[in-house]
Amino acid sequence: MGIWVTADPRGAKARALAGAGLELVPGDLNDRASLDAALRGAHGVFSVQTSAGQPQYGVTAEDEIRQGKSVADAARAAGVEHLVYTSVDGADDAGDAPHLATKWQIEEYIRTLDLRATILRPASFMENFVAEGLGFSRGKVVYFGRPADPVPLVAADDIGKFAAIAFADPVAHAGTVLPLVGDVLTGAEIAAALGRAAGRTIAYEPYPPEVVQHNPALGLVMAFVQRYRTRADIPALRRLHPGLLDFETWLRTSGEAKLASLSRA
Repeated sequence: MGIWVTADPRGAKARALAGAGLELVPGDLNDRASLDAALRGAHGVFSVQTSAGQPQYGVTAEDEIRQGKSVADAARAAGVEHLVYTSVDGADDAGDAPHLATKWQIEEYIRTLDLRATILRPASFMENFVAEGLGFSRGKVVYFGRPADPVPLVAADDIGKFAAIAFADPVAHAGTVLPLVGDVLTGAEIAAALGRAAGRTIAYEPYPPEVVQHNPALGLVMAFVQRYRTRADIPALRRLHPGLLDFETWLRTSGEAKLASLSRA
């Protein structure tokens, strides 16, 4: 049986996971003792922290790094068979981009431990492009890159599939780093695909210069997105996981309901 470590076992999301068959275990990423108790007897650990790039959760870059290291330390102390850590594609070229550089630091720390581990590096989530915060409901998509910049994409569900693959064969995947990409499209192509699926014209725009000027961290992320090119081998990933989704397929399946709700807005 899988277990889910949560600081709020009574929350709606936790209850939904319990309903899906997961055992809920109380734990706090800021409390090492609670992590030790939660991981006692665990076979493996899937580690993902709230990103410092999500200010609504109040997590700083220092918080994310400390929490990621603490999970790894607790996994090692518990003697787990395998740690799977979710980083970000291009982490080794993150530079000073705050919520990307954090993941590189956690990766580097994990590599210093005597611990069997796999690093997953997902690209931009396909889900991001049907999120209201990116402006889709106003007839456009706003993103970090320029219209012709390639944007590697992956469906969030596929991240879980690759985690399961790593856990199923820990020896084969020990010490590996997997960039997770199901498709690569330019910003303009993403907007066109959304438009075809929604039956309306969707424009693509980078973040306006005046917004970037007042948000240095955003500027660093934009610089990263505009320079980085994924090294993911998509055909090899698809051999490992034949159901790996491209963007158009995702829009017709998992993303259909969210796309429809935004299209009505």
